Amino acid sequence: QKTHLKSVCLQYQLYRLLNSHSFCLLKNGMGLIIFFLCAYVPKTEAGHCKWAEVLKDLERIKTSKDIDVSLYTANADEDVKCQELVMRCFFLETEVIIQECRIKNCSKTQDVWNIWKNGNESFEKNKLTSTKSEKCKECEEYEEKNFTEFVQNFVKVIQRDCK
Repeated sequence: QKTHLKSVCLQYQLYRLLNSHSFCLLKNGMGLIIFFLCAYVPKTEAGHCKWAEVLKDLERIKTSKDIDVSLYTANADEDVKCQELVMRCFFLETEVIIQECRIKNCSKTQDVWNIWKNGNESFEKNKLTSTKSEKCKECEEYEEKNFTEFVQNFVKVIQRDCK
C-alpha cells in the first residue's frame, strides 16, 4: 500500500507540473518526456513484489523473544503448483500468532497484524487461481515447527514467489 501511495503522489506531482503549463509543454520534448513518465510509473510499480511489505514485517518479528508457539510450517521447496496454497497456509498460521500475542501482550503484535492484513488483502484482490494438485498438502499436514523456523520458511517462500 505504501508503494501504491508513492506512485499516486508522484503521478499527482507530474500531473500538476503538466497542468501548470496548460499542456503547452507537449509541444516540446520535455513535455513529452514528463507525459511518458506519468504513463510509465504505474507499470514499474506493478512489477514490484506484492509481498514486499510482508517481508519487512517478517524481518521485524523474526527476532521476537516473546512469541513462543508451534506452527504448521510448509517447506520452502514445495512444488511450484502449490505455491499459492502454501502462501495461504503461512497467512492462516499468522492468525495463531496474533492470538498468542493477544494473550501474552507481545511487543510485535502490530507487525504480526500487518502481515495478516496485507496477506488477506492481496488474496482478496487475486482470487485463488491455482487448482489443487495431488501433490499439495493441507496446512495441517505440514510439520509443526517453532516460531523461528516458521518465519525463516515464510521468508524463503515469499522470496521464491517474488523472483
